[in-house]
Amino acid sequence: MRSCVFLAVLLAGAICASVASDSRAAAQTPTPGPEAVLVGAGDIASCTNPGDEQTGELLTLIPGTVATFGDDAYESGTAAEFTSCYDPNWGIQKSRTKPSAGNHEYNTSGATGYYNYFGAAAGDPTRGYYSYDLGAWHVVVLNSNCAAIGGCDAASPQVQWLRADLSAHPATCTLAYWHHPRFSSGQHGNNATFQPFWQALYDYGADLVLVGHDHDYERFALQNPAGSADPQHGIREFVVGTGGRSHYAMGAPIANSEVQNGDTYGVIKLTLHPTSYDWQFIHVFGATFTDSGSGACVSAASPPPVGGLTSLSGEGPAGSHSTRLLGVVAGVLLTASIAAAAYARALRSRS
Repeated sequence: MRSCVFLAVLLAGAICASVASDSRAAAQTPTPGPEAVLVGAGDIASCTNPGDEQTGELLTLIPGTVATFGDDAYESGTAAEFTSCYDPNWGIQKSRTKPSAGNHEYNTSGATGYYNYFGAAAGDPTRGYYSYDLGAWHVVVLNSNCAAIGGCDAASPQVQWLRADLSAHPATCTLAYWHHPRFSSGQHGNNATFQPFWQALYDYGADLVLVGHDHDYERFALQNPAGSADPQHGIREFVVGTGGRSHYAMGAPIANSEVQNGDTYGVIKLTLHPTSYDWQFIHVFGATFTDSGSGACVSAASPPPVGGLTSLSGEGPAGSHSTRLLGVVAGVLLTASIAAAAYARALRSRS
């Protein structure tokens, strides 16, 4: 294991040296406005499965704000399950976590285990929806447990609040997250219940939606609330139910689904720029699946890159030489860190 880590670090150093001149040139170009990182997943912690220990370890290596996409503590989101199952791993990041509630949290009446554990960070317990700003982005957290909070239809208090919130925060870039997907090729499939969420977000030029519920990873192309491709004004959805509870088999890909995986735990890392974003699915140690790319915000003043997204994996239009290689550097360093952490864990288990 020591040799693997040493080689990974050496490789990172060699790549850094090869792009030094490009990096110096890029450093002379100022980056407009703040940059922020959001990292998270849904369907996370169970005392009967070690998957959340592995994804929780990833969080210790990634700075930024942590988001949960619901079903944070299985099976019923009780106080005891949050204390015994969620807190030892993901709970280490509690002070920087902005959570959302899933259906399993509401297996406990009023989701009291969830609201008591997260406190003010979870919002008003009678609503469970709230918003915040992250860098130049506006972030909206919704509650898809509709029956518990007065519905999710267009006239519901939540959707009326959503429209008012978006009107009051006319950011260039906006994302939202909650638990149940509007679109999914996974076990639960599409759910039109959440079309009013999408319609409000679409009407105000939102860019990204992140959800869980299906225990898999899926990325969609830009689409409108009805599920039709819309490369100019559409919203990109990520299903990230990969927090560690279990895996679901994927069904046949539905319209606009671009990437699917049903056997890998991990987290999604979003790097939020003032007018664009990068995504990376980071797998747990020992897995191999990943997904990465970039996109421009719908409301950005500058036009999106020719051909749409830029993928660090080499698919789609190529980015700059330094951008691609620096992406590789980041991946190598993260892999080395994960390997080192795994090695340290193995040593502790022997002692």
